[in-house]
Amino acid sequence: MIDWLQALPPILQALLAACFTWAMTAVGAAAVLGTRGISQKTLDLMLGFAGGVMIAASFWSLLMPAIELSRGGELPLWLPPVTGFLLGGAFLRAADAILPHLHLGYPAEEAEGIRTKWQRSILLVLAITLHNIPEGLALGVAFGAAGMGLPSASFAAAIALAIGLGIQNFPEGLAVSAPLRREGMSSAKSFWYGQLSGAVEPLAAVAGAAVVSLVQPLLPYALSFAAGAMIFVVVEEVVPESQRSGNADLATSGGMAGFAVMMLLDIGLG
Repeated sequence: MIDWLQALPPILQALLAACFTWAMTAVGAAAVLGTRGISQKTLDLMLGFAGGVMIAASFWSLLMPAIELSRGGELPLWLPPVTGFLLGGAFLRAADAILPHLHLGYPAEEAEGIRTKWQRSILLVLAITLHNIPEGLALGVAFGAAGMGLPSASFAAAIALAIGLGIQNFPEGLAVSAPLRREGMSSAKSFWYGQLSGAVEPLAAVAGAAVVSLVQPLLPYALSFAAGAMIFVVVEEVVPESQRSGNADLATSGGMAGFAVMMLLDIGLG
């Protein structure tokens, strides 16, 4: 059923996969249409689930292939994955310090990045947009690696990653639109801003696929870079937000479920 997709160039595969994850963000954001909002417990459970998926994807779909690709090289086995992982975290830390944004559930005075007078809604969307950059990169790198025909980076594994990230993008879209709706924004505008946060993923996916397709020696670094960026987002943003409202056990259960689902997808399909 997916033979037609496998026949496409890796960059186009990555673009289509990222459009799917963007669409899942829009589906999640659409949950606010015609309703006043979603309970905080539901949001925290979904955020925990999203964090679990991202942690599992970082290892099973990105770090493990990066380690395998580093075998037999001139450098120590640990050097490319560790270097790429730390660079990914450093990249997100730099973007976090520069891009104005506001994490979900935080008061406006706790906005991060360069100080601006932008509206709270814009800052909330930018926070999730920053969150989605490493997801797009991960998709692009995974499909770019699969296009090289390497045994440790299969097309099936890239599909598993796309499905997993698509599933966890549903709560991400809702996590943006629901707070905006609770603050009095119309359901249509809440939906618009919620889906808009996923628009960066296709761009990041194309960039990731293009880089690894052109420069194969960078592949272990690129895979682990995407993993480091995603782990930074989980630790710095997703986990604290899911536990901020007193639903720590529920959010943790969601995290365990998300990890299990992504692990199942990667082992079952990859």
